[in-house]
Amino acid sequence: MNDLNSDGDVSATVPHPVRLADLAQRKTTRVVLEPNAGQCAAIADALGLSALRKLRFVVELTPQRGSDWRLTGKLGATVEQPCRVSFEPVITRIEDEVARHYVSNWQDVTEAEAEMPDDDTVEPLPAVVDVGAVMEEALALLVPAYPRAAGIEDLDLVAAPPGAEPLTEDKVKPFAGLAALKAQMEQDGAADEPEDN
Repeated sequence: MNDLNSDGDVSATVPHPVRLADLAQRKTTRVVLEPNAGQCAAIADALGLSALRKLRFVVELTPQRGSDWRLTGKLGATVEQPCRVSFEPVITRIEDEVARHYVSNWQDVTEAEAEMPDDDTVEPLPAVVDVGAVMEEALALLVPAYPRAAGIEDLDLVAAPPGAEPLTEDKVKPFAGLAALKAQMEQDGAADEPEDN
């Protein structure tokens, strides 16, 4: 999808760099990206999509306390992918909100200290925000991983070597045997109870 350049930054298929120092420091700046057909085709190719249409990313960059910035945006796109079962085209409309909080006092943590942050939108403050890269990253995360065409049922595949009993889903589930044992015990317990006359 995106390539790392020599500085370790992500380069977008549709770059749209915004230098934060050049923006108004007391009001929100709006950026609208609507890639053309050729750019959409390049993004679709990078993401492994059959087609990408109606891609639009509306972003607001808002200065925060200190030198921090908040990016909020709305991403909309229509993606076409092959169904993972039938290979028929599957069209999905994506509409979602995107948020990033760029902080100046970012501290890298060591691997030993690493844990899931409370806010996964927080990133180190860059000199330049590539709105195109943010758009492509958000789109890549929102594209369905396993698209299914309408009417496609779940496949129940069973495979085993010759002469072996195939593993079924019920046999693989660890608690399925316990449920059968409980039912058997309840039946045995009911059979042991004396009848009232």
